[in-house]
Amino acid sequence: MPAMLFEVSGVVVPVWLPPLVAFVISLFTSMVGISGAFLLLPFQMSVLGYVAPSVSATNLVFNLVAIPAGVWRYAHEKRMDWPLAWVIAAGTLPGLLAGWWLRVHWLPDPRDFKFFVGLVLLGLAVKLLLKRRLRAPEPTASIVADAPWRVIPVLSIALVIGIVGGAYGIGGGSIMAPVLVAIFSLPIHGLAGATLFGTLVTSVAGVALYQFMPAPPGMTTQPDWALGILFGMGGAAGMYAGARLQKLVPQRALEIGIALVLGLLASAYVGGYWLGR
Repeated sequence: MPAMLFEVSGVVVPVWLPPLVAFVISLFTSMVGISGAFLLLPFQMSVLGYVAPSVSATNLVFNLVAIPAGVWRYAHEKRMDWPLAWVIAAGTLPGLLAGWWLRVHWLPDPRDFKFFVGLVLLGLAVKLLLKRRLRAPEPTASIVADAPWRVIPVLSIALVIGIVGGAYGIGGGSIMAPVLVAIFSLPIHGLAGATLFGTLVTSVAGVALYQFMPAPPGMTTQPDWALGILFGMGGAAGMYAGARLQKLVPQRALEIGIALVLGLLASAYVGGYWLGR
């Protein structure tokens, strides 16, 4: 099949490749409450050569298309913690505007942004690896409704994560999941659906910011809708399958696998920054 040119991003790639990559990534990441956008961004930057600020917006378009399938599956199986989902969304939304400004005005250079991405990925890996020393409690009906004292800390953390997620193009939920696991010692099986939902809500606002907010002269921040939707189609299938299979996979195996991938990517980006690449 011939390659296709995506005009906004300038990417030339076979049509089958984006949905295939997104399916594989989302199949595994959706099991731990992560959309897969955090791994899709390095793929776009390093493999496809898409390093303009609009890559963050394209990543958020992927979330809009891919996440609903996973959220529906978790809700259908009554494994959705709705109170936690709304707390995450309420906390991350205000940080999106600051995150957008950070990406457009402070981190437009690809090398600087890769270093920023590397630090975010490294933080995620460390949190997941440290979680191995904690014992997760059994899932409850609602992580925040059954423990109201958690609402303010979760909201505060979500606000900071919203800033990082808005700049990174992942909506925030992808960072929220390992933070909840590491800091609050919460079980992945009880929060995965909620963090995906939070990512979906904040991604809607994030796409609007990148699409309509003014950018510096000569800079394109609008998403490549065609490429984002193509990624999202594969991601939707992967998230649905991942949400359905999650209850069959041990939590330890999921966390270690994701942490190793995060660590490798973080090392490549941070190391490349110091080596001038």
